[in-house]
Amino acid sequence: MTPQELWNDYKKVNPTIGNEIDAWAFGVEADLLAQLVLEGRKTATASAYDLYELDNEPIPQVGTYDVILDGEDQAVCIVRINQVTIVLFKEVSAEHAYKEGEGDRSLDYWRQVHLDFFKPYFEENGLIFTEDTKLVLEEFEVVYSKGS
Repeated sequence: MTPQELWNDYKKVNPTIGNEIDAWAFGVEADLLAQLVLEGRKTATASAYDLYELDNEPIPQVGTYDVILDGEDQAVCIVRINQVTIVLFKEVSAEHAYKEGEGDRSLDYWRQVHLDFFKPYFEENGLIFTEDTKLVLEEFEVVYSKGS
């Protein structure tokens, strides 16, 4: 299902969502992480603040809706953003790591996986990733999925 098709289906239930679609897949293991969202295990994510500035993209906003895509860019579900905070990498909590739902859900696992992900991406863009790099932490809930 395309993002537009899923959006149109959800719009029948919630016409207040408007027409602007923000659709994205998780950076690595898109299929696995989208499945964790569907299962309710993954209710949070983290992205790098500097990359929003670099791409001239707005920071996610509370109350907005996003379409989560799988590895084939097919729509899996729609989430509502419930919380957005900006913290330093070194300040990410064990609670947030748990909500991200990945691996053993520990902070140690979360830190290693995200360090491995962000460091090369920063280097490709001429930036340096450190413990003091700002992250955008989002918490969300699934509001609609295929077959809802």
